[in-house]
Amino acid sequence: MSGWEAGLDDEEAGAVMRTVTRQLKLWREAAGLTQAEFGAAIKYGEETVSCVERGRRIPRPEYLDAADEVLGAGGKISAMKKDVAEVRYPKKVRDVKRLEAEAVEICSYSNSVIDGLLQTEAYARAVFSSRRPPFSEEELEQQVAARTARQEIISGGTSLPVFSFVQCESTLRRPYGGRMVMREQLERLLQLGKLRSVDIQVMPLGREGNAGVDGPFRVLRLKDGTTVGSNEVQLTSRAIVDPKLVQILEIRYGTIRSQALTPEESLAFIERMLGEP
Repeated sequence: MSGWEAGLDDEEAGAVMRTVTRQLKLWREAAGLTQAEFGAAIKYGEETVSCVERGRRIPRPEYLDAADEVLGAGGKISAMKKDVAEVRYPKKVRDVKRLEAEAVEICSYSNSVIDGLLQTEAYARAVFSSRRPPFSEEELEQQVAARTARQEIISGGTSLPVFSFVQCESTLRRPYGGRMVMREQLERLLQLGKLRSVDIQVMPLGREGNAGVDGPFRVLRLKDGTTVGSNEVQLTSRAIVDPKLVQILEIRYGTIRSQALTPEESLAFIERMLGEP
């Protein structure tokens, strides 16, 4: 399966791509070009053009830009790049990204891996590579690209949410990808932990109490004043909106933060880890 074909397995992606492919075909036919002639003009093969117009492949940004120029669309085709980029990622990722975009505060407790918003590309690839049954190479690259795209929320824009991450010490010591990948990941945590909008705390393994014993979860406070929770377990990812359940997660997260090292102590802890042989 081509990487272009990923993301077409849900209604939203299908609706977007039907609109995009219909417009591409109409513009090409209006210009009086066959698929072969159009492909030659934009430096793509006839088969690729055919697959795009039949909705079997998601066109890349450079394909849309080339089509816009050759067909004289005046930016109308290039303008579809944003919508196409969104549906390139799996529906679950799009849903999470939308929820994060509505948040004024994102709180996360993790005890299996580094939170996705904090992961380096190499660490993310190592985590996804450990999945069984394994992803294909195309699926693996899609997952990594989707995770990287979500991270724009930390560094992009002017009205950033406030972030609070509590990482179990075990996530800092499990060497996904090997020693150098983990070193780069720890350095990334130090870098992000110094941002004014980001608090990173470590839950030491030596702590007797840990209110996060039931596993990782998130609490997101949204712009409309509501609070939702979310968690991912084996084969399942879900949002938690029941106020009583959300309240439990809020209480647990508050306790977890109090049990963990402070942000300052946590950065010092990570620095010491970097100095370990």
